[in-house]
Amino acid sequence: MPPKKMAPKRKSEALVENGHEAKKLKVSHRSHGKVAGQVLVLGQGDVGQLGLGEDIVERKKPALVSLSEKVVQVTAGGMHTVCLSETGNVYTFGCNDEGALGRDTTEMGSEMSPGKVALDGKVVQVSAGDSHTAALTDDGAVYIWGSFRDNNGVIGLLEPMKTSALPLQLKVSEPVVKIASGNDHLVLLTVEGNLYTLGTAEQGQLGRVPELLSVRGGRRGLGKLLEPHLVKIKGKVHFVDAFCGAYFTFAVTKEGLVYAFGLSNYHQLGTKNPEICFLPVKPTYFKNSTTSWTDFSGGQHHTVCLNDKGQVYSLGRSEYGRLGLGKEAEEKREPTLVSGIQAAVGVTCGASVSFAVTKEGSVYAWGMGTNLQLGTGEEDDEWVPVKMTGKQLENRSVLMASSGGQHTVLLVTDNQES
Repeated sequence: MPPKKMAPKRKSEALVENGHEAKKLKVSHRSHGKVAGQVLVLGQGDVGQLGLGEDIVERKKPALVSLSEKVVQVTAGGMHTVCLSETGNVYTFGCNDEGALGRDTTEMGSEMSPGKVALDGKVVQVSAGDSHTAALTDDGAVYIWGSFRDNNGVIGLLEPMKTSALPLQLKVSEPVVKIASGNDHLVLLTVEGNLYTLGTAEQGQLGRVPELLSVRGGRRGLGKLLEPHLVKIKGKVHFVDAFCGAYFTFAVTKEGLVYAFGLSNYHQLGTKNPEICFLPVKPTYFKNSTTSWTDFSGGQHHTVCLNDKGQVYSLGRSEYGRLGLGKEAEEKREPTLVSGIQAAVGVTCGASVSFAVTKEGSVYAWGMGTNLQLGTGEEDDEWVPVKMTGKQLENRSVLMASSGGQHTVLLVTDNQES
């Protein structure tokens, strides 16, 4: 009788073999924060997203947030903020109406200051959307809390119409190395180079749901949207990075090819036609480009991207200066160079604002000034990049930036004295 075939073990499950303890998988990705620093916030904070307590709900210039640990990553949701400490702990503050903080905030005012989220394992990356937050642990597991919404309201989190105020573990068939959040969708990049998505599909942001089923899953129901499923690409494709805008997703392959899906009504995906891309496409401009793209971020209707030379480009809607191309700039259908910025290492967007962090540790901002997110101290729109200044930025280098609906958060480190 032939020996019975055994199903191959997943990497994350192979902990005991032949009586010996196997080495536990530890995931890593270039996007994981490695340098620890302090957190600065600015903008509007009516619901506590500045983390400065009940008495301070607005900051024109960056202000220091009091945290008990040093931080390696910051991310701004629509109306909340998430900080990841160097020891792998997650701290949140801001609006908790739909559970985006992942912790008990029944005590009056407790959402207005940083509080720790109880999670299993060491967290190596966090992401946040309008009403949800996600965390990736060092063994490739993903936890999520809060809710996803569509144009008609709450759709649920992992089950239809069920939200969660505390972290829940996602069921994914392979270890995850990077997570990214749009306003109401989550993208998972796995060890094997695959993409999984979940959340709202109305704008095509999941890349795996046809238009017919995009509104609440159509006849198949919400379950198909809220369970992580593979984004399928013709041929063999190995993804090495993934990024989200508010309503779209970009992904880059091992060979440097760029795929995109989601809302492109202002050509923010770099497509010829202003149509929703419900399935992955290789946008015309990126397909013909010889440039290697290293970072993408998107607001409501625009995209900012970064190449390996540190040059910043923008495309999409131009109103309020969000493209950084000057007052006369019109809508851009392909990435257009943003001048006046030193070599950059990262880009990020809020709904109608944009930021670039430079190699030398400065942050440049442009776009809508209404919510004081740009750090100029004024509410005027900025049509070209402006270097952010402030007392808390003196003798400090900016490591990363993130921007939400009305606020901005920075991670900074003290400069070494020579």
